[in-house]
Amino acid sequence: MGERYEVIVIGSGAGGGVVAGELGLRGRRTLLLETGPHKTAVDFTRFEAKAAHDIWWPIRFAMPAGDWGRGPVTMIAGRCVGGTTVINTKVAMRADAVDLAKWHADTGLVGESGEPFGEDDIAPYYDRVESYLGVRPREDWSSTVRNVDRGFRALGTRLQPVFSYTDENCTNIGSCMQGCPTNGGKSTQNTYIARALIHGTLELRPDARVERVLIEDRGEGAEAVGVEYTDPSGERHRVEAGAVVVAAGTLNTPGLLARSGVEHPLLGRTLGFHPARLVFGRFDDYQDAHNVYPITSHCDDFRHDEDGGFVVEAATMQDPIGFATSLEDSGGPMWGQPLVDAVREFRRWTGLLAMVNDDNHGAVVPGQSSEEDAFTCDFTAAEVERLDGALDFTRRVLEAAGAREVLWTGLVTTHMQGSCRIGSDPERSVAGANAEIHGVRRLFVGDGSAVPRTMSSNPSITIMALAARLAEHLDRDPAGYLAGMAAASA
Repeated sequence: MGERYEVIVIGSGAGGGVVAGELGLRGRRTLLLETGPHKTAVDFTRFEAKAAHDIWWPIRFAMPAGDWGRGPVTMIAGRCVGGTTVINTKVAMRADAVDLAKWHADTGLVGESGEPFGEDDIAPYYDRVESYLGVRPREDWSSTVRNVDRGFRALGTRLQPVFSYTDENCTNIGSCMQGCPTNGGKSTQNTYIARALIHGTLELRPDARVERVLIEDRGEGAEAVGVEYTDPSGERHRVEAGAVVVAAGTLNTPGLLARSGVEHPLLGRTLGFHPARLVFGRFDDYQDAHNVYPITSHCDDFRHDEDGGFVVEAATMQDPIGFATSLEDSGGPMWGQPLVDAVREFRRWTGLLAMVNDDNHGAVVPGQSSEEDAFTCDFTAAEVERLDGALDFTRRVLEAAGAREVLWTGLVTTHMQGSCRIGSDPERSVAGANAEIHGVRRLFVGDGSAVPRTMSSNPSITIMALAARLAEHLDRDPAGYLAGMAAASA
């Protein structure tokens, strides 16, 4: 008999890290497979290029499906134990009732009561995750945040503190996207996974590339029975389990499922971006916005579609390489002497992040391997109007705050979601309300791809809440998938 576990989890980010960690702490024998390396705080330094090489996926682009429009979307994700939670800014904002209503409208998702899925269905899991991570308000604003707040107030609105999963060890040095060197920023790597590893029922295998989920018909229809993965030496391994959770990331999960034989017309077809622009203002005084905790405040007065459909966060600044390679003005990407002049004034710039609601018209197009997967975007006129409105408002904020010059980036995101969405209507969703793939027993989706519709807020805490909900469902084991697996795997 080969290796057997109660549950195998593929991917260790906001979704997979929580599922695996919770199951491990509940005593379920769980194997966590992560394609990236296992890095910890001792490995993280403020070295932009090194972090991009060591713990990021290579930058990927969603190319316009038709008219070039606003151009491609640059997509950033973590590739390490902890996934994107290692390199994000830890903002913990809940989906609101309007966001959740879109979930039901798009996929027919209902809760335990049979009513449309709403705040009461997800609130207990938000509470649990927020308590576990020590979510707190960030009221420790830097001078650059207070500076731009004057611009918001001049336009009749204001900034509010964000909530984040950071603790008192946060030293406000701004290196979140290179990994937190103080462990002040919480990730699934230094919380859920680390604690479950100590508990002894979670086994972690980094640098493990899952080639496919093993799906067989053993008399009751198609069901997941395990996975096949390649270790760092290139050797292939087959591991069996009572249930498999695919949480490889919104961009990776559809391709892995497709290459494993899962077929559904919506697989990968409802990719959302929550697209954003960084908008920069140059001031007379030094802002040193690269040397602060990146996001301590936001303005969400316009988060609903009818109000504009965007949220603006402050203050944030790319490190020099990212800044220099992404700047645009009304003429397009900058180059030559104007770019040199802008970068020379690096310390005088501060940035706002304008994040826009989209309607999930993107797609993951699976290839023969993950390297061959492709991605498309296709923004409607309504989405373009929101994108342009967010940029215009943010420019006016910076100008009202006293900026001498305003520049911005193209579209960028770390908030990809919705490519394998859950729902109660099999014709409008890839997986059911409990995240089990329609038509394949024992196979679950547990990452941002499960989100039924792009949210108007940062998605990580919602992905974690949905993952906690999935872990609870798996532990209850209503279908008996894990029965007998613990003894077999011991």
